[in-house]
Amino acid sequence: MTPPDHADKKYMFDRRIETRLLCADMVDVHWKDKTGRIRKGVANLEDISLSGACLQFDQPVPLQTDVRISYPKGELLGKVRYCVYREIGYFLGIEFEPGCRWSARNFKPQHLLDPRRLVIRSVNRASKFAN
Repeated sequence: MTPPDHADKKYMFDRRIETRLLCADMVDVHWKDKTGRIRKGVANLEDISLSGACLQFDQPVPLQTDVRISYPKGELLGKVRYCVYREIGYFLGIEFEPGCRWSARNFKPQHLLDPRRLVIRSVNRASKFAN
């Protein structure tokens, strides 16, 4: 399932404006299908930011579907903004509901990594070797 129009494709690129932290953690996902039946599954949380996340999932979820991402001490509510199949599964871009923001204080995924720190370490390492 790919974004049907230019606006959704644009969102896929604009999402990078806010810093995304890379992570790897399993979360429960709940949503209603077209018939109103409650569905659930387990997804791998690939990255997260204050206002959204990327999930790797084993099935497509339609665009604009409301989802609830559950973790041990709470949940995040959002909407599917993109759903793209890549070699190992479906990747869902979730935009959190207004007023629903992620905080590491409430939920710290396993293997949380800020890619900006890698760049800083690389620059520092390179400057040591240059001197």
